[in-house]
Amino acid sequence: HPTAPGCWDCPSRGTGAPPSPTAGQGPARRHGKGAVPLAHEVLEGSGARPPLVILHGLFGSHGNFQTVAKAVARRSGSKVLTLDARNHGSSPHSPLMTYEVMSLDVQHLLARLGITKCILLGHSMGGKTAMTLALQRPDLVERLISVDISPSSTTAVSEFSAYISAMKSVNIPDGLPRSAARRLADDQLRPVVQVGDSSLRQFLLTNLVEMEGRYIWRVNLEAISHHLSDIMSFPVFHKPYPGPALFLGGSNSPYISPKDYPEIQRLFPKADIQFIEGAGHIVHQDKFEEFITAILNFLPPP
Repeated sequence: HPTAPGCWDCPSRGTGAPPSPTAGQGPARRHGKGAVPLAHEVLEGSGARPPLVILHGLFGSHGNFQTVAKAVARRSGSKVLTLDARNHGSSPHSPLMTYEVMSLDVQHLLARLGITKCILLGHSMGGKTAMTLALQRPDLVERLISVDISPSSTTAVSEFSAYISAMKSVNIPDGLPRSAARRLADDQLRPVVQVGDSSLRQFLLTNLVEMEGRYIWRVNLEAISHHLSDIMSFPVFHKPYPGPALFLGGSNSPYISPKDYPEIQRLFPKADIQFIEGAGHIVHQDKFEEFITAILNFLPPP
């Protein structure tokens, strides 16, 4: 799902400035129409192949993929970058949240780091950002991996609107210890994010941070809420991406289905579509070893 969480891994703070408060919660670093400087971490590699750049999903952060990044770097020798999307993690907040501007953010980071070609891996919302970048700037993308998402529109806006509303309404007294604050927030989210979804609640709660004695959400809920329909859809492209592409889904997830195959093949004519048996949407958590093996098998020779 384009807006389903990146993973229920433990969050990692990463580089860059502290998270920006959301609207009405203090002075956020605001950015307008241009690219924003993304917080990121680099795992250096010894190999000669282009670096692997990993993009997380909605409500996630680069920490969701640190375990994956370390495994790929160690086993392949590749340099691996993980980054926080705008309005997520430690990256700046901006009122804009379209795939075009998220792609621009990554392009600017690549330019800043002197990376002229990369292998791009994106999960869910990050997969759509990765596809957008590959279609806009195929010269920058040696090959593409889209994890459990296709270039199609999806329709679950209402459920994510409900999550955002619930997060906005969380009220935590100043000065509470972190464990008590998380328990209180969990209690307040439970009526909307149901009991069976405790892992989803815990994932959303990785975005609850303390700043100057007050608890705030580090994700920009206003921008995400305003752009939910953009996040659910996919931009229109006519010219296909000519490089190799892997669409890697979970067999128990509905987010890459046979009805998506014609559009995948139109935009990514060299696409290979694979499913990892027994995995849901969070493929890299559900079947970690199988996921790493699929990624390593798709990398170009060193």
